[in-house]
Amino acid sequence: MKRKVMSVLLTGVMMLSLVACGQSAGSGNAADTSKSPDSAAPAAQEAAPAADAASGKTVIKIASGLTAQAAENVGAYEFEKMIEEKYPEFDVQVYTDAQLGDDTACAQDVSMGNLEAVILSPSVLTGMCSKLSVFDLPFLFPNYEAADAVMESDVAKDIAAELAGNGLHVLAWYENGFRQLTNSKVDVHTPADVAGLKIRTMENEIHLAAFKALGAVPTPMAFSEVFTAMESGTIDGQENPISTIYLNSFYEVNKYCSLTNHVYGPKLFLLSESLFQKLTDEQKAFFEEAAAKSAVTDKEVNRKQCDDYIQSLRDAGMTVTELTNEEHQAFVDATAPIYDEFKSQIGEDLIKKVQDVCAKY
Repeated sequence: MKRKVMSVLLTGVMMLSLVACGQSAGSGNAADTSKSPDSAAPAAQEAAPAADAASGKTVIKIASGLTAQAAENVGAYEFEKMIEEKYPEFDVQVYTDAQLGDDTACAQDVSMGNLEAVILSPSVLTGMCSKLSVFDLPFLFPNYEAADAVMESDVAKDIAAELAGNGLHVLAWYENGFRQLTNSKVDVHTPADVAGLKIRTMENEIHLAAFKALGAVPTPMAFSEVFTAMESGTIDGQENPISTIYLNSFYEVNKYCSLTNHVYGPKLFLLSESLFQKLTDEQKAFFEEAAAKSAVTDKEVNRKQCDDYIQSLRDAGMTVTELTNEEHQAFVDATAPIYDEFKSQIGEDLIKKVQDVCAKY
């Protein structure tokens, strides 16, 4: 598995109607170039697909904001191996740690055909496809099984069709996982415990509204600033999946972690639609087959990492609290008004479709 380092300055990127729900310094969910899912870096401007002058192979760059050990990149490396073994004429290159730019810039480049592929959170594309905002709703998914079912449903197919019209081909649905709450002040069991806490969130209107409903003081900021802000007491805590909490050593500055599971985050593995249409029918089928297999790996690794890291957090001295059913329901009830607030924006029918699938699990 190869990791290639490149830093290319962004020159004259045309702005698309993408909403960066925290992917840059001003929005608070950019990909940290050291070990986070979230800080900004310069975007790449490369012709797609690019032919390597020495080998004559077609280069396919895959951009990721996470570290090499993150589940999504384990999946990406598997995709790389499968494609290159089947089609030696392709040179697949996985760029981790936001080397090719933040998610917003990379999404723009893939959409325009200037970059081959990217793995990113749906929130980045809500300006292009408002349906993706459904994944920001609190407590929508009860468990992984429900999430898997939704990603295999017509809901996901409809979203993929809409993105294809904007230059983005959905190869597979990866996952970021369930988001959890950490803080330095109190062992959170109920919404009342959250009241008054300064919690870093993404610059995402649904997330902000949800934490306000819980009585918190949501405080968007760049992910790269979060550790220092918690260390200095500027904020009391943050919310992210367990793997992010552990890999960024938040246990050093936050004593408490509550497994709220307040938002499930999928991720999109996107290929440039213009590149996809240049593939033969056989290649198209195999690319999608390889991506589907890599998505299984991504989810298996992500879920195992979450289980393992919960214990690692406890071993590091963090209090990790599993909510009772009654405690969890109190959070669900407190954020229920968010659905009415955003149903016209997301689509009431779409929300119900997802709820109907989830109700089976």
